[in-house]
Amino acid sequence: LRQTFSTAVPLLQIARGLALIIQLSIFVYAFTVLGLAEAHAVFAVYPLIIVVLSAFFLRETVPPARWLPVLAGFCGVLVLLRPGLGILRPEALLVLFGATIFAVYSVLTRRVARHDRPETNVAYIALIGFLALSAAVPFFWKPVPFADWGWMALLCVLGSLAHGLLIKVYELVEANVVQPLAYLQLAFATAYGVFLFGERPDLLTWLGMAILIVSDAWAARSAR
Repeated sequence: LRQTFSTAVPLLQIARGLALIIQLSIFVYAFTVLGLAEAHAVFAVYPLIIVVLSAFFLRETVPPARWLPVLAGFCGVLVLLRPGLGILRPEALLVLFGATIFAVYSVLTRRVARHDRPETNVAYIALIGFLALSAAVPFFWKPVPFADWGWMALLCVLGSLAHGLLIKVYELVEANVVQPLAYLQLAFATAYGVFLFGERPDLLTWLGMAILIVSDAWAARSAR
């Protein structure tokens, strides 16, 4: 346990833990007001932010050929956002803020992966999350229905597995290389929203998602 929590960059570990907690809190709220498909459509801008941050703050090399599909993906995000056509509500702006915070978390994760082991990075996420959210318990706690405990346990397992894999990826690959694949998250989230919750994305949403997936394939090919 002492070895797991031994870190060379404690301040960065605390910062990334707080960033993830803020982003997750925003995203959970967004699911209740926007739905899975629309929230993920707005959130899909974060890989673009990561590419910019990785270039300027991590000093990673982003070849010109990789900027072109990123710009194409940004056009897809604009189709999804449709400024002035109703989707860009305050809740959507809040998701954009959450996307920026998650991009910061991703860059910090790439940074700490240079110094600490993956299990250390996962452990600090759990520790910071536990401390920060425990401080909020007296103000927001409501009893969890017995029927929901199984779903909560599954959520914890999937969340831990996902973050562990994400941290391992950042240990092996530069952030700007792997982030275009994050657009697939939009495809999965939209499918879940349609088939599990009966959401009905409109034609422009499907068009924007198609642009993102094409740009994702383009970016992955140029990265390879």
